[in-house]
Amino acid sequence: MSAVPHRVKALYLRHRALIHAYLSMTGGSAGRLVLSLVYFIAVANTLAIADFGLFATASAAGIMISRVLAFGFMSPLYRVATVKPLLVGTYSAGFLVGALLSLPLIAIICAVTFLALFSRDMAAGTFAAFMLAEILCWRGLETAVIVLNGLGRFGRGALLVVIGTAIRTAAALLLALLPWKTLEAWSYLYLLANALGLLVALFWFYPRVRMRWQPRLYFRRWADSVSVAGAEVLFYIQSEFDKIAVLAIGGPAVSGLYAILMRLADLTALPVRSFNTLLVQRIMRTPEAIARWGVRLSIELLVALASFAAIAAMAFYLWVFPDGLGRNVSAAAPIVAMILLVPSFRNLIEYHSELLYATGRTVRRMLNLLIAGIVKVGLLVLLLQTTTDVATWAPALNGIFLVLYALSFGLTYSALRKPTDRVI
Repeated sequence: MSAVPHRVKALYLRHRALIHAYLSMTGGSAGRLVLSLVYFIAVANTLAIADFGLFATASAAGIMISRVLAFGFMSPLYRVATVKPLLVGTYSAGFLVGALLSLPLIAIICAVTFLALFSRDMAAGTFAAFMLAEILCWRGLETAVIVLNGLGRFGRGALLVVIGTAIRTAAALLLALLPWKTLEAWSYLYLLANALGLLVALFWFYPRVRMRWQPRLYFRRWADSVSVAGAEVLFYIQSEFDKIAVLAIGGPAVSGLYAILMRLADLTALPVRSFNTLLVQRIMRTPEAIARWGVRLSIELLVALASFAAIAAMAFYLWVFPDGLGRNVSAAAPIVAMILLVPSFRNLIEYHSELLYATGRTVRRMLNLLIAGIVKVGLLVLLLQTTTDVATWAPALNGIFLVLYALSFGLTYSALRKPTDRVI
């Protein structure tokens, strides 16, 4: 029996740095999970369900559009921070210029999105506030976290995310106390909170670097940047466009209920994303790390089980305490048990996308996400055109995400058949 502790100790010593990095990130994820839950409860129960659906859908649109910022130049910035940290200042300058150049295109996309989807249900100023918050403020904070993670400063990156989420949570609690509990009031509070988070990221967390303008270095990364930006947009289309489709077909009330379910499912992804970040860095340095099928399938099983356990625990809690997350969320409490497989499939699809990014297959990643996005939206539209009865469409989501997972699995591992080169 004494051999077992010895082996555990040897395993720990061999992977000590990796374990400490993961614990730093999951510690931040745990803090973020608690704050995100409080934030979610406050917003979902302060706004009317229809208004919450509109907010969640506008936020999803902003997240998708934010991936156009700087035309994806945060990807070379992250790669450089990971393998050539002395060039972070040079690539930070490139990111800033890319961000400025991308703003006209972002403005056009936002205007088209508003006119096509939100003009009937939301004021233009309210929509603009949500877009500024997601595209410039929160994406700017995320970029700082990406650089910190690339430099191996996982604790500081996790702390920054917790601070940003805490500021959002404080704004949501303030909304609950104010007499104006409207979508418009929340949009301006939300923008203020995210702007404050960005200031904290820039002045207290972003590494002190010397900005240097080196266009010749940026042009070499142009194809990678654009393909990553395209893949990121497509990833969030297949991840977030469902909210827009539900709003368009089912209306604000149905979209509010759907957004509550998906937000609960999304909370299960926080510890998985910490794992993904570390795995991506490991593969970028040692591509052979996931060469064997035994390793691949073990990781898939681990992600699936962790996601299932998280949503099952949440479903059990809501079964015992239906009002445990507030009055509005209680309407979704019996439905959570109907979507137990959805988080596992969603998180595995995200994991597949990270695998392709880590191995430098950014164009293939973009193609895979395009296919998955089209299939997902098509299946959701077909389902909701057939019925808007939640007792029917909620369980059917398990089947839809199973189809998407099987598609993602086949497309991802067929792309990994050839040996992987080290990505720099």
